[in-house]
Amino acid sequence: MAQEVLINVTPQETRVAILEQGIVQELHIERASSLGIVGNIYRGTVVRVLPGMQSAFVEIGLPRAAFLHAADIMECHTEEGAVKTDRPIQEVLHEGQSIIVQVIKEAIGTKGARLTTEISIAGRFLVYLPYQKHIGVSQRIDHEEEREFLRNRLLGLLPEAREGGYIIRTMSENATDQELLADIEYLRKVWQKIQTESTNVGERSLIFYDLSLPRRILRDVVCTETTSIRVDSREMFERLKEFAELYVSHAVKPLTHYKGERSLFEFYDIENEIEKALARKVELKSGGYLIFDQTEALTTVDVNTGSFVSGKNLSDTIFKTNLEAAQAIARQLRLRNLGGIIIIDFIDMDEDAQRAAVLEELRSAVTLDRARINVNGFSALGLVELTRKRTRESLAHLLCESCQVCQGRGELKTAQTICYEIMRELLRESKQFKNAKEFKILASPEVINMLGDEESQSLANLSDFIKRPVSLHPDTQYGREEFDIVWV
Repeated sequence: MAQEVLINVTPQETRVAILEQGIVQELHIERASSLGIVGNIYRGTVVRVLPGMQSAFVEIGLPRAAFLHAADIMECHTEEGAVKTDRPIQEVLHEGQSIIVQVIKEAIGTKGARLTTEISIAGRFLVYLPYQKHIGVSQRIDHEEEREFLRNRLLGLLPEAREGGYIIRTMSENATDQELLADIEYLRKVWQKIQTESTNVGERSLIFYDLSLPRRILRDVVCTETTSIRVDSREMFERLKEFAELYVSHAVKPLTHYKGERSLFEFYDIENEIEKALARKVELKSGGYLIFDQTEALTTVDVNTGSFVSGKNLSDTIFKTNLEAAQAIARQLRLRNLGGIIIIDFIDMDEDAQRAAVLEELRSAVTLDRARINVNGFSALGLVELTRKRTRESLAHLLCESCQVCQGRGELKTAQTICYEIMRELLRESKQFKNAKEFKILASPEVINMLGDEESQSLANLSDFIKRPVSLHPDTQYGREEFDIVWV
């Protein structure tokens, strides 16, 4: 599938858009103030061990302590390398202990970054596991004969007295022996540098920083089907060209410097795609639409027919809408970088064959996703559950924050509701402050107008009941749900 890569660079942030068949499929953003940390290696200090949770908190120099679970601790070096500990965490770690760790998941929401002691270093074709001995193959390569061929091929290139293990990445299928040997040498040098740095740095310090976003894109995303890589920064273009010549030779030819007057993202209408990816509602070409609701625990997707009525009958309309929705949902998961549990509420279908076809369409669509996805069948309630590996913040969490007006609810109380709250508060304060001669209500113009118009009779009756005058004072600095009652 033809692929294009657009790299927009500013001093504040770097943005990358990945297009397939001319349609934006992925958006990646890395800001100078908060560079991605997945893959980084640190010398950390254990600050708290929690036996009840079989986990520990480790300070690595970030604003929040990172999280290390017992399942991610490697020890017991054997002939096959390190294995995950089977001892209770309190027997392995103690407070104040110095430990080398790697970030496997960025801090998301209120949760700190997740760590592991199983170090892995990614190259172009291989992932090096310095504490292991085995040779693994990417799960994306599912043919057993191909897996065995790649494993034996790599073993033939490695010295008999090798140190460490490897995972063969999918891109190695088309790699030459020279490219694999170059990757092995590169990973060996990186590991030697990490070992040297680990003895020289102090506590809670960075030992190894993974590649910047543009270089990771060249390493992990660019392939032989990539037709163009456009970079709008001359300096970044030169850096990427040098990197590509050393490590990603097939990226040199499509790599170009974009010199247009208009912004690269504006020229390719990427800015508009970003706005759409932040919207709750996604329109389908047929007239149907999707509704995305993202919470900390999971994301729900609701499918609706909307104005789509071109089917032969209702059942056909629903079926066609669900098929189109399956494709659109797969794209939106990548575009928005939604991870964790995703629940999809397709429109109810009566026929088992239609449900099977929609499920197959969804499974086929998500195979293009680089993140690991597991799709389950329809539940008894007619819902489809899938999980998508999450290693970094979603696009919405990266670019947005909770609304300061509604506090993230997504809804505001009506002006009438606020009027009634004000009158209840006025009654309460009249009983508490019996010496008050007058009450002044300060609120937004919208609420004050309703108190002086539609609710004027109710306010007058309340004033008579508490036997004190009430005056209204609009203030544009007040939001709809904000008000103050002042007594004199």
